[in-house]
Amino acid sequence: MLTDAAFAIAGHGAIAFAAALILLQTLAKEVGYFFGNRAAKRQENPGEGVGVVVGGMLGLLAFVLAITLSFASTRFQERRDGTLAEANAIGTAWLQAQAIGHPRGVEIARLLQTYAGLRRDFVMAEHASPVLDVVTERSGVLQAEMWGHMTAIVREQPTPVAASLMNALNTTFDLATAERFAFATTLPPQLFWLLVGMGALSMAALGFQLGIRQRPLRLLTFALLGMWTATTTVILDMGSARLGNVRVPTYVFDWTIQGFQAPGPIPPMPAR
Repeated sequence: MLTDAAFAIAGHGAIAFAAALILLQTLAKEVGYFFGNRAAKRQENPGEGVGVVVGGMLGLLAFVLAITLSFASTRFQERRDGTLAEANAIGTAWLQAQAIGHPRGVEIARLLQTYAGLRRDFVMAEHASPVLDVVTERSGVLQAEMWGHMTAIVREQPTPVAASLMNALNTTFDLATAERFAFATTLPPQLFWLLVGMGALSMAALGFQLGIRQRPLRLLTFALLGMWTATTTVILDMGSARLGNVRVPTYVFDWTIQGFQAPGPIPPMPAR
């Protein structure tokens, strides 16, 4: 339920998510300041021990942010590398299908041109978009059709050239599955709520310490909240495949599609 609400907020953009996050942390800080100020008025000042605890909480939060940043960066790089590998595999299969010298090979090349556009649409699709289901279903249909033509070619002419095209198609389909898995692997909800919860608790503890000292320092605290919020938002943005502004570029598919040109005449044998 809470995760769905977080996705709904993030769906409105990184700025909306950052605003909700900084509001939550500001509220936690003000609640902590209220209880700290009341404790100071009652002469219940815990002394310097509060500063040690707050420093430890902020240090732990920074450590968790670093780990989460590494996790999110790795997931983003996996999606990016997978997109490049899949686009290259489609281009290689298209070239081999054109060169095999079989009518079914020409048909496979034509289907690969449509398939490349679908794979680009898959990378560009938004979170929970109906386009994802359509693209996935259509990709499966095209894969089955291409593999049917490939099976016929191998049965008609079981040559090393046909086997090479079969391996190229198989690699293309495998990379599509790997890319789908990479886009499905995002930040676990537990890690997301751990990061948000630790941030709110740390800000509450900081507010409690400031309340004991009766020094709100709201300007400096807001600057700190802004830094934490910006860092957290970028990390969560990078770790989410289809939310926010950090997206995997699709120009590698555009380059592959641009390379789909009708084969020219075979050049004559060079004179010796």
